[in-house]
Amino acid sequence: MKRNRLAIYYLLAWACYTLYLYIDNVANNRGPQPYVWSNLVSGFVEFSFCFFFVYPRFLKLKKLPLLIAGLVMADALFVGCRYLIEEVVYLWLLGYGNYDHPINLLYYISDNWWRALQPIIFSFIAWALVDTYRREQETEQLKHEKIKAELLFLKTQINPHFLYNTLNYLYSLAYPVSEKLADAIIKLSQLMRYMLNNSVDGMLGLEQEIEYLENYIEIYRLRFEDDFFVDFKTTGDFTGKKIASLILIPFVENAFKHGVTDDSRRPVKIKISITAGQLHMVVSNKISHGQKDQSSGIGLANIKRRLELIYPGRFELLTSNNGDTYRVTLSVSLNNNKN
Repeated sequence: MKRNRLAIYYLLAWACYTLYLYIDNVANNRGPQPYVWSNLVSGFVEFSFCFFFVYPRFLKLKKLPLLIAGLVMADALFVGCRYLIEEVVYLWLLGYGNYDHPINLLYYISDNWWRALQPIIFSFIAWALVDTYRREQETEQLKHEKIKAELLFLKTQINPHFLYNTLNYLYSLAYPVSEKLADAIIKLSQLMRYMLNNSVDGMLGLEQEIEYLENYIEIYRLRFEDDFFVDFKTTGDFTGKKIASLILIPFVENAFKHGVTDDSRRPVKIKISITAGQLHMVVSNKISHGQKDQSSGIGLANIKRRLELIYPGRFELLTSNNGDTYRVTLSVSLNNNKN
């Protein structure tokens, strides 16, 4: 969600809370007493803390202890702010505080902690509404992108199966002439076969995705022969695991497109492992400072957006660039896939 829109929702929610305080205090003939302003300022601090920090980060079942700790901190912020304003600032400016008799901090906490529940509840309602709206927007965007992808897929149906079958026929013709050429054709055929595969949920076997990467690398190797150096390693058991199709290839494509592939001392390194349902992929390459490959490809920004839509809250994508080496690290939790 855009920051300016989030700020608008926040201000609207805060305006509602301020209106509530006005009705509860001023409109009920209590008058604009100093403690109303201290309550407003303290509520503002607590409301903001919950809205921008506690709920976005900890409002999840797995983070329940952190959520409780955050709400306790929010309550402490509210009480601390009120105490500072009413028993320090007011005494200094006005000569009196909110109480007619001297009090200690423990008494103040016991008499005011429950007042902090109002900003907590208001901020929760505001954040829940904003989060619901955000999820609905993402769902709509996902539907839109799915329709877009389906239309693009239909455009490619000029007969991909015909092309696939033709490649197999070319393989049968090329094999007696050149085994190397035949091998390149069959690998290209396997790439096309993978892209023709589809499932209802867009998920395919992780083993198939790995095989696709291997064929992609081998076609590059055939193209550049002895001047192509890639260190590709996989570890773990990929059996029965599924992943969104073609989600890994852009990282490899990016390394080949913008990296150096002909330096035997600095090969492109691709490592894929799976541990306890967690997929880890690391791709690193020496950065090429020569002319860039102008062929089109799926940008990493688009891939990140696709990951956000398919694996919300279940992936981490990190990139680093020190001017000499570019590195991408991807971690995806596959445990919650709906198979």
